Amino acid sequence: MTVSEPAGTVWRKSSHSGAGNDCVEIALAHTEARVRDSKNPEAGVLRFESAVWTAFLATTKD
Repeated sequence: MTVSEPAGTVWRKSSHSGAGNDCVEIALAHTEARVRDSKNPEAGVLRFESAVWTAFLATTKD
């Protein structure tokens, strides 16, 4: 499956990731956060509404 992302989508990994390619990547947009597997980016993307992503981050920080 080929994943088509809007032009200008910038994917980034956590600064805590090692040199390997074994983590998730995130791309933030105005209305959503996109998450994918860095080992297999063509496998698909999970999309979360901004409010849901913000709540997830708040919960994981607690």
